[in-house]
Amino acid sequence: MKVAVTGASGLIGSALVPHLRSVGHEVVRLVRRPATRPDEVTWDPAAGTVDLAGLAGVEGVVHLAGAGVGDHRWTDDYKREILDSRIDGTHAIVRAMSQLDPLPRVLVSASAIGWYGDTGDRVVDETDPAGTGFLADVVRAWESAAQPAASIGIRVVHPRTGLVVARNGGAWARMFPLFRFGLGGKLGPGSQWWSWVSLRDEVCALQFLLEQDHVAGPVNITGPNPVTNAEITRVMGHVMGRPTLLPAPAFALKAVLGEFSSEVLGSVRVVPAVLEDAGFAFQDPTIESAIRTALKDA
Repeated sequence: MKVAVTGASGLIGSALVPHLRSVGHEVVRLVRRPATRPDEVTWDPAAGTVDLAGLAGVEGVVHLAGAGVGDHRWTDDYKREILDSRIDGTHAIVRAMSQLDPLPRVLVSASAIGWYGDTGDRVVDETDPAGTGFLADVVRAWESAAQPAASIGIRVVHPRTGLVVARNGGAWARMFPLFRFGLGGKLGPGSQWWSWVSLRDEVCALQFLLEQDHVAGPVNITGPNPVTNAEITRVMGHVMGRPTLLPAPAFALKAVLGEFSSEVLGSVRVVPAVLEDAGFAFQDPTIESAIRTALKDA
């Protein structure tokens, strides 16, 4: 299959592109500059433009691009950037796909478990409605922006990704150095549920969703065994052989992170019901396995 990938230089995209190529797919990467390589296609998500000639023959699109949720403090301007980068980019991709002949077969358009909001101890799956809060609103608009592709016959999948366990990006990229130096500890009360996924399972799940013609709609990409922040702290200390005696109190997180602290302190206990029902096999079904894999792959 010829596949186009946006966000190809990000944490997930930079792992996905070589993986797809290793299993036989042809991949073109959408870049926000003049294309300089045969596998590059120029696009400008803010302007809504895509080089359609570069997408000729594309059968599937994995759309991952969007401003990082935890990259900056949530000012009003950055919250607008988080939203606009997702909506504008998705509209541009859907318009471009609608103009191709033949139409691509599938759009795997990134989403997030932020859809569910704070669910406390309650287990949630893809049948649960959207929650409340800024990220829930963003994810609802993000998924809606991709849906017009379904109306023209393109299979649309919304992979709702959890916290990706990796050394080179995301939440764990900040956590690993702290734990290595014995400065790791639970965040806030530690009782909040974190729904995580290893990077290799994330990448394999995206490949799975590209290839499985019977899967559409929302799909949680999270490990099958969500755990509390306190349990993650315990396992990190065990795997890395370091003490975990320095908790970060909630008031300190709020002072440092501002509104984003609600995501760190919030609780969401997500299970990957659709993936498991479809027969996807996780390589890292436990948080310990995911952490060990991340350390080994660094």
